[in-house]
Parts: sequence; structure tokens; C-alpha cells
Amino acid sequence: MTSVHELMDYAEVIERFDPVLGLEVHVELHTNTKMFCGCANVFGGEPNTQVCPTCLGLPGALPALNGKAVESAIRIGLALNCEIAEWCRFARKNYFYPDMPKNFQTSQYDEPIAYNGYLDVTLDDGSLFRVEIERAHMEEDTGKSLHVGGATGRIHGAEHSLLDYNRAGVPLIEIVTKTISGTGERAPEVARAYVTALRDLLKALDVSDVRMDQGSLRCDANVSLMAKDATEFGTRTETKNVNSLRSVERAVRFEMTRQAAVLVAGGKVTQETRHFDESTGSTSPGRTKETAEDYRYFPEPDLVPIAPSREWVEELRGTLPELPWERRKRVQQEWSLTDAELRDLVNAGAVDLVAATVDAGVTPAEARSWWVAYLTKEANNRGVELSELAITPVQIARVIGLVNSGELTNKLAREVVTGVLDGEGEPEAVIEARGLKVVSDDSALEKAVDEALAAQPDVAAKIRDGKVAAAGAIVGAVMKATKGQADAKRVRELIIARCS
Repeated sequence: MTSVHELMDYAEVIERFDPVLGLEVHVELHTNTKMFCGCANVFGGEPNTQVCPTCLGLPGALPALNGKAVESAIRIGLALNCEIAEWCRFARKNYFYPDMPKNFQTSQYDEPIAYNGYLDVTLDDGSLFRVEIERAHMEEDTGKSLHVGGATGRIHGAEHSLLDYNRAGVPLIEIVTKTISGTGERAPEVARAYVTALRDLLKALDVSDVRMDQGSLRCDANVSLMAKDATEFGTRTETKNVNSLRSVERAVRFEMTRQAAVLVAGGKVTQETRHFDESTGSTSPGRTKETAEDYRYFPEPDLVPIAPSREWVEELRGTLPELPWERRKRVQQEWSLTDAELRDLVNAGAVDLVAATVDAGVTPAEARSWWVAYLTKEANNRGVELSELAITPVQIARVIGLVNSGELTNKLAREVVTGVLDGEGEPEAVIEARGLKVVSDDSALEKAVDEALAAQPDVAAKIRDGKVAAAGAIVGAVMKATKGQADAKRVRELIIARCS
């Protein structure tokens, strides 16, 4: 059998095979408490401090359903154009795993709360691709295992494992697509675009913080290949818990090239889970994938069925916010953006940030210039998402206002923003501490101009002879002398006046 490192050229994969995808996205809800008990639902607590007999699965402890989680599940289903079940219930999904303290997961199986929906996603060239949704169902998250020792951080080769059950019982919504076919070479792009659109939607609904780096949004990517003349789907693999948008795309692409190499070499793809390695962009085997029968589902006897009234469902429909794609159409018109400019905003994750900056009192063009250009570069350099930068839209608006009033030059403004990003305080505090105000005193500027002209008499002579373009050299000298704190336009005016 071909090893994991033997890959087929991507163009040849597309020539020989049709990719088939299925995406399962797990969303942790940011309710105050867990799904079936009153323990705090907070990320990052000390291990095993947010637990109780119910989420630890101790004998005699009974679950009680979190009403807010049900509300969030219905709102998610409605936003995904799903039908909402008039009657559904939970089931027990039985399997042994160290981070499942009950040895079963309370989930929904054949009776999900939301089903048969779709999400239209925008691809890089602006075209739309419809991803059909099989279901969105409620369940609880598992605990976390920390494998100590070994080179990979996984159980293989580890000396021992530590278990943290704080996450056990955290409310989850699992959103499962129907089979995604017909994507051709764009399969990895479609996968990324779908998870991106889903993340934006969930954030707009305010049901989750959708932090992929913290695991509150995780994608399992199912990939298989069909030969061009085949009539049946190939064997799929499931790459588990992919935790960034870029990695979703990379994982799908890698599996396509790996599976193609296996098949062309005469091997068979194993139905299994796989792990994605961020550092190499490759996948590695996990465990042989179970089927539904292996989990021995049966109805959860300790929870009553859920029967949301049609009146409540319609009431919740009325709470849906302006959806991200609708908002983009609106701001494109209001801000007079081209399709390319809007795509730049979306790809940078800057739409909400620009909108908030505009709301703080600046023009869309000014706000876009800062977030899409300078701040996107800063985010890349610092290895964080744009929204994670330590600066707010209100602070950016204040900096822009200081530039417009002449108190800062663009260069000084960038220094101020850098100071804020580095934790030096509010923009005004950074200006004061670094001494960054524009030198606006004409007497000080005139002195600097006279010194620069005296230092470059040949340039001064050219200016006096009418060659005003030569003034640029004197402007540069004055800006250097004032450490960039002079108003270049005013400096140029003084130079021309001095040489006239």
C-alpha cells in the first residue's frame, strides 16, 4: 500500500477522479452553563474544577436540559434554512473513550432538532456554491486528554495521559452537510469557504465565540474519490478536529492527493479517522472508523422529548440578525465598493471592524485603508487574526481623527497604532509618552528650514531659479531633523517662501 508521503500531482488527481466531500462542524455554544447540568461553561479553567456528578457521569446523577442551548439550536437551524422538528429526542451514543466519563455521549441521532437546510457560500471569484445541510443536532462535548511524553503529543509513544473533564458536557451543535459533489478542482476551496461562511453566520447569531484556536469551532472533513467512470462513492476518510480555515483547505487537498496515489498504485483506502499536522500540512492515521451500528444508539431514558411550538419557532425566527452576506451587499452599496474591494474586506475578515470604525465617525475609505492595509499586515506579522489585534475600531477612529486635524502625520499615526498594539495604552498616552505630536510651531519649522537650506546651498539655488521640484530634498532634511514630526506640506510652503 502506498505510504502517506506518496502523493499524486493535484492536476492529475482532478483529471482521474471526482472528489466527494462531507463536512461535520462542531460548535460549542457560549451558554452560561453546560448542556445538562449547572456547571460553568467557561474556557480555560484549572483542570477538573468545572465538574459535578452529572457531567462526570456518577451513579444517580440525572441530566436537566439547558433551555438556552435549545433556543440557540433552533436559531442556528433557521439561519441555515432548515426545517425545525416538531418533536425530537436525545439518544445515547455508546463508546468507550477516556475523556467520556459516562462511556456514552448524550446526542441526537435519527431525530435531530433541525434538518434539510442549505447554505450558499461565496467562493474566491465571487461565484456562489450551495452546500446542502443534512442536519444540525444537539449534543454534549467530551473532556480533553493530554498525552505526556513522546514526540507528537498523541497517545502513541506517550508515557502517560492526563484527563481534564471541564469540557465534558459543554453544549455542542453538530452541523452535518449532505454529500458535496460537483466541486472538481475547487473542492478544497469550497470546504474552506463553507466553514468560513458558517463561522461568520454563527458569530452574527451570537451563539458561539467560534474560536477555532480554542476548539469552540472544529471541522471534521470527510473526503473520498470516485474514478471518472465510477457509479459509486469511494471509501472515505475523516480528518478530525481541523482547527483553522486554512487547514480545512489544506487537509482536503492533501487527502485528495494521498488517496489518489493509493488508488492508482492498486491499494485500497482505509475507512478511518485521520489527524491533521499543521506544521507539515499532512494527515496521519487515527483509528478505524466506526459505523452508526457500532455506537448502539438508543433513546436517552432520562430526558423527555423536545417539542418546540410553532409559535416559539416563529418568535425565534424574528430574532435572527441581518445575516453576514446580506450585510455585505448593503455595505457594498453604502460604501460604493467594487466586487474586488468587497472581496478584499471579506478575505481579510475586516467587514465588521471597518463598519465599527465608520460608526465611530470616520469615512469608509479611511477605515478600509487602515484595516485592510496596515493592520492586516500587522496581524500577519504577529501571527493572529485581524480581530484579535489589541486595538479597537474606536481607537483607530481616534487616530484617524488626529491625522485629519493635522495633529499627526500618517507616519506618526502608524507609530501611535504600533504603540497601542504593543500595550502602551490609549493613543493619546502613546503620543505623550513617545513625543509624537506634529511640530506646528512656524518658528521652529522656519529654523529647521533655514538650517537645511544653509546645509545644501546648491539645492537652495535651484529652488530660487524656479526649479521647485528640488524642494523635496530640503523637505526630507527637515523631516529628518524633526524626527518625522513636521507637517510636510507646511514645510514645503515655508521653503518656497524662503527661496522666493
